[in-house]
Amino acid sequence: VLSGRGFAFRRKQKIERQYRKLLKKRREVHSQQQDQFADTYPEHLKHLYLAEEEKLKKRRRTPDDSVSSEEKLNKAADGRLCCGYVCLMVLSVSRTCAFSPRSVGTQEKFKNKTSNQKAKEEYENIKAEHARKKEEAEKRKQQREEAQRLYKKKKMEAFKILSKKTKKGQPNLNLQVEFLLQKIQQNT
Repeated sequence: VLSGRGFAFRRKQKIERQYRKLLKKRREVHSQQQDQFADTYPEHLKHLYLAEEEKLKKRRRTPDDSVSSEEKLNKAADGRLCCGYVCLMVLSVSRTCAFSPRSVGTQEKFKNKTSNQKAKEEYENIKAEHARKKEEAEKRKQQREEAQRLYKKKKMEAFKILSKKTKKGQPNLNLQVEFLLQKIQQNT
């Protein structure tokens, strides 16, 4: 390696190459953007597009305007393609495709949600789902508690009947037989 041509020199060359690449990409992007907005109509349909464009210009023009709205917008945009012209093209294309402009607009409203709106909707849906699940769990818990309470009540009544004793301390078989008879009658 010659003196002054170490790692710093190679790093400098690398940075210069990256910079030249970046400049080259920027030139390509600018040229693509200019080509993208150029009016390129098919030759056999060009007269139809231009006629439709003129009709739309006349409809949008007010009586006191001496300059068309497209020219004003073009002046404001310094020669670049502006939104008004794009809107005119969308209207002309939508009419040739037999779509109403309203339906296109409403579809775009529903389609174009910001990520924040999507996140809020998703959060609300999850929150509602959690609330619904919590409510269902609460209902199931109350039903389970009610069933347990009834079960314990019946069990206690049966225990009282079956645990009764005679004066001498013997189990009262008459009450036990009556209890079994009632149980059989309820099941049938």
